[in-house]
Amino acid sequence: MVGFAGLDVPPELRSLARDFDLGGVILFKRNVEAPAQVAGLVRDLRELGREHPPWIAVDQEGGRVARLRDPFTEWPPMATLGRGGDAQLTGRFARALARELRLVGISLDFAPVLDVHTNPSNPVIGDRALSEKPELVAEHGCVIIEALQGEGIAACGKHFPGHGDTATDSHLTLPFVEHTPDRLRAVEFVPFKAAIEAGVATIMTAHVLVPALDEARPASLSRRIVHDTLRTELGFEGLIISDDLDMRAVADQYTLERASVLAVEAGCDAILLCGADQGRQAAALEALVHAVESERLPFKQIDAVLERHRRVRERFSGATVGWRPPSEQALRAALGTDEHRAIAEQMRQYL
Repeated sequence: MVGFAGLDVPPELRSLARDFDLGGVILFKRNVEAPAQVAGLVRDLRELGREHPPWIAVDQEGGRVARLRDPFTEWPPMATLGRGGDAQLTGRFARALARELRLVGISLDFAPVLDVHTNPSNPVIGDRALSEKPELVAEHGCVIIEALQGEGIAACGKHFPGHGDTATDSHLTLPFVEHTPDRLRAVEFVPFKAAIEAGVATIMTAHVLVPALDEARPASLSRRIVHDTLRTELGFEGLIISDDLDMRAVADQYTLERASVLAVEAGCDAILLCGADQGRQAAALEALVHAVESERLPFKQIDAVLERHRRVRERFSGATVGWRPPSEQALRAALGTDEHRAIAEQMRQYL
């Protein structure tokens, strides 16, 4: 799943999709100008798929992590929902968010954050987390998942095995999580276990080092964490997506090609390459092709990955089959409505 630059589909991305096909694309602020432009861009991106449209993904959490701004509804950070403790408000928020995403053709939201915010000095999670209490994160995270997915948007719980008790930012360096397995199961894993039971479609891995589980590799590249813990111990059957492999927590230690192969080898079903350099993305794809051809990545494993993709796509196809960009009038009528702004105002009282 790749990022790109600009407000239109660049020729290099078309070439990448033609040569390799793509699992999906992720939109950032650099790709967004206005609702009608986003809908037109999504239409063109959907046409890049060979057998099916690629996932159209976005980080739309609320607060400081929101790629779609006014006239889309501007949501407060998710911490307000945990402080409010009102599950009905949480559900109203997530349904309204999903309807605005679905309107412009987005099919996957990298939300909710399921990290338990136990370190107040955490520089990257902060008010993105629902709470410092695992039970509250689990409760409201599941409400968000069920509401998003009930409206046809695939949800993503992040960042497994937990980024809430780190003191550094994985965009900049490799954070450490110095907890015992018992502590991880009692705190960090609680929201993810609940999300799995709630049927979350995807889970994103964290670029953190957890020595109690794997002393050598960050979670996104660790088979002990991705396959043995998330897939086998917790029984997750949906899609596992790596966090962005261009982040320095990984990129300072591994080439993009090696990280891509290691992530799939670890058990990731999709790798996220958020940069805008299609040449580097092509090199990562070539590395994956060679790893399959050399049987470093067994065909049996890749077949299982593709089967999971098929199941999850089918599950959410009803919201995207037949989608067409709405008219300007329809966009104005459905984005940033009085009802949605009222929900956002209700959330703001808990800032």
